[in-house]
Amino acid sequence: MKIRKAIIPAAGLGTRVLPASKSIPKEMLNIVDKPAIQYIVEEAVAAGIEEILIITNRGKGAIEDHFDHSFELEANLRGNESKKKIFDDIMKPVNMANIYFIRQKETKGLADAIYRAKTFIGNEPFAILYGDDVIVNPDGQPVIGQLCDAYEKYGCGIVGVNEVPRKDVGKYCSLDITPLEGNVMKCNDIIEKPTEDQIMSCYSILGRVVMPPEIFDYIEKTPVNKKAGEVYFTDSLVLLAKEKGLNAIDFVGTRYDMGNKLGIMKANCEMALMHDEIGEDFKKYIKQLAKEIE
Repeated sequence: MKIRKAIIPAAGLGTRVLPASKSIPKEMLNIVDKPAIQYIVEEAVAAGIEEILIITNRGKGAIEDHFDHSFELEANLRGNESKKKIFDDIMKPVNMANIYFIRQKETKGLADAIYRAKTFIGNEPFAILYGDDVIVNPDGQPVIGQLCDAYEKYGCGIVGVNEVPRKDVGKYCSLDITPLEGNVMKCNDIIEKPTEDQIMSCYSILGRVVMPPEIFDYIEKTPVNKKAGEVYFTDSLVLLAKEKGLNAIDFVGTRYDMGNKLGIMKANCEMALMHDEIGEDFKKYIKQLAKEIE
């Protein structure tokens, strides 16, 4: 079944990038000339997603504004040939897809945010693109598209993974996996934020998931993690894996953690080098800067 719908959880507080995120949603922090969340929406649209629900929280109205009309600005730019590209750029997020919004009333973690989308999803499989993670694959298939294809082929939930340095696994999760075919693996178990002795592999889920609609039932069944005081989405995935099956795909793409200061700087530098307008000049600047540092 074709994946038509996606949700983007964007309700986090952004504490890792304060004070920048005090009054600006971290999802609206720019990468060169576009906010991070636009890259995520563009990835979904490029993979054929038609309906997108963005889950926000208080103080994140700027996200909704970005994907809405700005009539005064549009009127100022419309018809001005010298500003046609700028006009096209600001209209792109308005016209990309059918985008809807809902608020997570309390900040109760990822599983609760995803559960807010139950009515929107109905009885369809759907994609989840985490609002913290910008993942690009300029010369190939969008990462969420890679997952959608795998879902359609194997007919069960699938998580996007990469290997991370062992020292970083404790920040994410660790998967017990069995090779299946090519870069697709069967996922047998997941431990969220494992201690060193709990690490099963260095594969971690990194921001992209495709789920069957039954995942909402598993979220309902998942007990609250006593230490965190919330339901861990990975615990719901474990239930799904044991009863219905779950696969993992070692996706092809470059991920930037936009909830991390270094990730934001890497994203801006690397995307600037590829940018049509400033790429060459920025490359010269970086080379000159590297000489001065030496």
